[in-house]
Formats: sequence, C-alpha cells, structure tokens
Amino acid sequence: MHSAAARQSAGEALSRHAWGDAYAVLSAADGQHPLDPDDLERLALAAHMTGKDTESDEVWARAHHAWLSRGEVPRAVRCVFWLGLDLVLSGEWSRSTGWMARGRRLLDAERPGCVEEGYLLVLEGLQSYFSGDTANAKAVAERALACATRFGDRDLLAFAMVTVGESLIRLGEAGEGVQLLDEAMVAVTAGEVSPVVSGLAYCAVIAACHEIFDLRRAREWTAELSRWCASQQRVVPYRGVCLAHRIEIMRLHGDWADALDEAGHACRWLRSMPTARSADAAYYQLGELHRLLGEHGKADQAYREASRLGHTAQPGLALALLAAGDVRAAGHAIRTALDGAGDQASRCRILPAYIEIMLAGGRTEDARTAEEELAAVAETLDAPLLNAISAQAKGSVLLAAGEARGAQAVLGRAVATFRELDAPYDAARARLLIGLSCRETGDEVTARLEIEAAKSVFRELGAAPDLLRAEQLALRAETRAASLLTAREREVLRHLAVGKSNRAIADDLFLSEKTVARHLSNVFVKLGVSSRSAATAYAHQHGLV
Repeated sequence: MHSAAARQSAGEALSRHAWGDAYAVLSAADGQHPLDPDDLERLALAAHMTGKDTESDEVWARAHHAWLSRGEVPRAVRCVFWLGLDLVLSGEWSRSTGWMARGRRLLDAERPGCVEEGYLLVLEGLQSYFSGDTANAKAVAERALACATRFGDRDLLAFAMVTVGESLIRLGEAGEGVQLLDEAMVAVTAGEVSPVVSGLAYCAVIAACHEIFDLRRAREWTAELSRWCASQQRVVPYRGVCLAHRIEIMRLHGDWADALDEAGHACRWLRSMPTARSADAAYYQLGELHRLLGEHGKADQAYREASRLGHTAQPGLALALLAAGDVRAAGHAIRTALDGAGDQASRCRILPAYIEIMLAGGRTEDARTAEEELAAVAETLDAPLLNAISAQAKGSVLLAAGEARGAQAVLGRAVATFRELDAPYDAARARLLIGLSCRETGDEVTARLEIEAAKSVFRELGAAPDLLRAEQLALRAETRAASLLTAREREVLRHLAVGKSNRAIADDLFLSEKTVARHLSNVFVKLGVSSRSAATAYAHQHGLV
C-alpha cells in the first residue's frame, strides 16, 4: 500500500479505535518502507493497545531517534515517556531509569521549561509509587500536576492527578485521595484524554478502590471500564488485573455462575498473552470460587497455579485447609501469610480469615487481638464493606467468648450493611452467626429463622460447604428441641400447632384443662416463647407437627 494511502487508512482505523486494523496497516507499510516519526508513534500506540509490548517498545525507540534526527527534542522526549511508561508497568525499572535520564539530559541541553519535563516527573513518580516510596511519589507527581496546569496538558493532568490520588490513599488520606481520583475520571469519561491514559486511569482507580474496600466505586468504575473496552477493538493492556477485580466484585454480589465463567475465560486469555501478566490474580479468584462451591480439588489446582505465577494464594488456601478439617495446617499457613503482609490493605485481607481460623482452633485471645486491629483500620477508612467485615469479625469473637447478646447487636449491623452492598453470601454467613448467638441465649425461634434464611442463600448460590454446616446446625436445633420437651409436652404442642383449644386438647388426650394449661406453660418456658402463636410457629419450624 502506498504510504499516503496507508496513512489515510490507518488514520480512519485510529479514529474508530480499531487498533488491530491500524496495527495491520501500519506494520505492513513499515515493512515496505520505513515510516516517518508521526506514523511510527501511531504504530507504537497500536502495538501497545493490542498487547504487543516488545514491539511497542522497539517502535517507540525508533520514533525517538527519528525525532532526534530532525532536531525535535520535545517530541523525542515524549517518546521517551511512552517507552518508559511501558517499562515501569512491566517492572523493568533499570531500563526505565536509563531512558528517563536520557530524557532529562536532552531537555536540559535543548529545551528547558517545556511540558515534557512534567511527563518525565510523572514517570519518576510512578516508579517511586511502585517501589514503595509513596511520599516521594506524591511530591514528584504534585510537581507534574503544576506543570500540567501551567501548560494545559490534559493527558499529563489526568496522569498526575491519579498518581497523587493513589499516593494520598497509601499515606492514609483516603478521602482526599478518592476526591482527586474522581476528578481525574471526569476527563477520562468525557473522552478528553488519550486512550492509553484512559485505560491506565481506569485500572489505577479500580485498584485504589479495591485497596480501600470501596465496593461501590469499584463496581461503578469496573462497569465503566467494561464499556470503554467494548468500544476499543482488540484492546489488551487494560484487561489484566482489572479482570480479576471484576471477578471479585461479581463474587461479592452473588453472581457466582457468571463469575466462574469469567474467571475461566480470564485465566485462559491472560495465559495466552506473551507475559501472562495478571494471570496470577485471575487464578486466585478462580480458586476462591471453587472453594466456596466446595470443589476442593479444582480450588487447590487454581491456588497452586496462582502461587506459581506469583500470587500468595492466601487467605484462600488457608481457608480451604480449614474447610478440610486441618485446623493446625490452616493456622500455620494463615500466620505466615499475616506475617508477610507488609501494608495495611494486605493485612486487612488476611485478618478476617486469621480470626476465623484462630477461633476454630480455640485461640480466642489471638482472634480478639486481630479483630481489634481490623476494627482500628475500619474506623480509619470508614468504608462500608470493611466496616461490615469488621463487625462480623467482632461478632464472631464475642460469640466465642460467651457474650452472645453483645454479638447479636454487632452482627445485626454487619448483616444490614452487607445487604445494602448487595453481598448476599457475606450477609448469610453473618445471619448464621446470629442464629448461633440466639441459640446461646435460648431464643430457638429466632435461631431457626436465621439459620433457615442463611440456608436459603447458600442453596441458591451453590455454597455447598456452608449449606452443609447450616443444615447440621438446623438438625442439632431439631434434636435439641425434641430433647427439651417430654413426650406428653410434645404431644400437647402438636395439638396446639394445628389450632386446637385447651378444651379440645384435653378431650383428645383424656386430660383435664388444668393439666393441659400446665403442660403448655412448661412448653413456653422451655422453648423461650410467650404465646400460643409463637409456640405454633416453633413447632412448624422444627418439624414437630
């Protein structure tokens, strides 16, 4: 294809965000005759958007040298930024640092005081952020933000805002950080920034929401990212860890069948990529779904693959060991995971499982200490999901410590929040704990209602291990109910439950009304009910009719 025709065809494809078509046209044209710097930038962009990272890096470098040969230093340095960005995101920091140093040297010698200085600053800030130097990341990104404002560069402005916002969240200023992220996303959703910046901003914001347990924002931006990706033909880079976050959100909302399909697809698709980037997170989510469904062999296989690819596979693997009855191994695994969780967000994702496993092993004080740590973080972040998780943990510790009435109030708050967040599985687990606490206080009627409600959710989701436990608890309740009453009291209750009066019961059983009344009084006391209707409900709920 003639270069002019190729340029026109590629331009049309790029305007439609048809990255695959643009790449095919430009790479073919490049094979016939070396492209000029503008078209090299377009080819590098198309290669990046279609997941051809190595080729994208090579073409950005070619574009850089082509601009230098023309004396266009700022354009050459802009290519350094895009190349350096790919290198930072892929973890090749030494190469990225080298390119950044070249960019600074070129600007210092040729064109100080241009917007490209801001691009190099935001690249330095990203490298600091990913290496754990959050304070420096924030300081450098703020300088880039000032540069973007000065030159009116929207791409740089969005990049810098996102980096500052992420840094603020890591530094414990979540409210201010989220506000800045929301502001950056205004430009993204309005289509005011380039495709690369849009995709990276979506992924960064979703990851930040995930870190602070902001389920509502994560769900909203994940949906927006899905719509954006659907409008970009053959786009690849922004369907990595974002896919894993999407699967986790689907799981939280009870869409387990769809999440399982999505997880299987994500694992296969990400493994087909040259670097298998983010496949570890997708395999971990696949393992979580199999664990919850009771498919232990498949869960173990997925966790092992996640671990092989670099994921910790915790706390899911420890919880799987607990479900298999190996409390000792689960305890060792979860302690190792907690000890290795360096940052606050990582610890918060391990602590609920740690508390559950410690309680299963009878280590109530260890569980209480962990619960207090979780509660302190929840109070700081004030994220509804983390508040609910913390309340559930506190309720389970109180219940284990024999403080059943205190547990009921705390667990009730957890259930309410989980329901507001549309998290049915977590709400059902909290309701099961409420049922146990009610049983401890002698309220078998409410206990039965809560256990039955939890069973219904577990059955609908396919949560086989939880359903089995709930059914065992319900069976124990029936056995306990039967053992509380004498044979004559059960007989009187059965007659009452079908609507008979004391006189009718007395006639049927050849008893006096006074004797019937005495039996019913004993039944009310033993069952913890105060009326004929409540006793009737209890009889029906416990299969005594």
